[in-house]
Amino acid sequence: MAIFEITDVRIAGLSACVPKKTISNQDYTWISRKERELLIKTIGVESRHKAEPGQAASDLCMQAADELLEKLGWEREEINLLIFVSQSRDYLIPSTSAILQDRMKLPKTCMTLDINLGCSGYVYGLSVISSLMKTTGIPKGLLLVGDISTLTSAYRDKSTYPLFGDAGTATALELKPGAPPMQFNLQTDGSGYEAIIIYDGGARNIPSKKSFDVKKYGEGIYRHRLQLALNGIDVFNFSLREVVPNIKTTLNYFNRNLDEFDFLLFHQANRLINETLRKMLKVAPERVPYSLQYFGNTSCASIPVTMVSQIRNAIQEKPQKLLLSAFGIGLSWGTALIETDGLVVPELSEQEFIPLTSVKK
Repeated sequence: MAIFEITDVRIAGLSACVPKKTISNQDYTWISRKERELLIKTIGVESRHKAEPGQAASDLCMQAADELLEKLGWEREEINLLIFVSQSRDYLIPSTSAILQDRMKLPKTCMTLDINLGCSGYVYGLSVISSLMKTTGIPKGLLLVGDISTLTSAYRDKSTYPLFGDAGTATALELKPGAPPMQFNLQTDGSGYEAIIIYDGGARNIPSKKSFDVKKYGEGIYRHRLQLALNGIDVFNFSLREVVPNIKTTLNYFNRNLDEFDFLLFHQANRLINETLRKMLKVAPERVPYSLQYFGNTSCASIPVTMVSQIRNAIQEKPQKLLLSAFGIGLSWGTALIETDGLVVPELSEQEFIPLTSVKK
């Protein structure tokens, strides 16, 4: 089993950035007003931030990282590890993390790595960067996590378009002997890979003219094969089947109790899924913060966005015990048990659109 803990690595701070443009689900005229109101009540998403064409996840992550490094007072020469977690890379090749190393003026001694993962990406990313820092002795690293999910959501697909928002985040980590362990339990079931998928565009199904043929897949659901397909029933059933057992197994394995944690931070899938999970675990609502209503499902960025936007004061002012639970695309899911001790957390920022010609090519 992929159940393990990493010692002597602490989170020093985190930050989040979203596009300045906002869209409201009240204005989603593809469906009737009555259906809009029911949808908002069910999924919990009132408004979202949407990237402009050419505005990349790396742009949002970079702004978040720049603001965080300034608040921490870290020198860029100190950063020798950068991991970028996203399904919205700048190019097919090369890796976006390599481009970020140059754009952020990090030293050439910096190791960079891309991880192609969505919903569970923050928990997986934390496990990878903390493991690397612990085993290599790299003293300071950056975990950049973000997605531009609106890019592939079809406007005429009511199963995806009202749900997703865009965001980028940065988490700074450092080696610190004696830091409380970060404890992980990570799982995968690739048999469910079609539950959340874009069918064309990769090596398996290379793009063609037929990739752009729009087809009807259900009432109010039209899309082509380069746009996101989401099987809501399969995702709902998977989440209710796997998430709670994963959390309970993690707690039992490490001899922890759910009551000792100040907050339980779910991936912001949708309110129906998350509230069902919360009730299954019998956790009080005030211990389970939401950012869905303001940002939608921001994929791999949803947990840090929730931390920055909803519990920023708490995690800055005093130590906190946090249970992170992420689940979705892959299918993949996992739990992380972490302890913070006064994080540096800049206010969530919004990014003005930067035309592509202004960005180094």
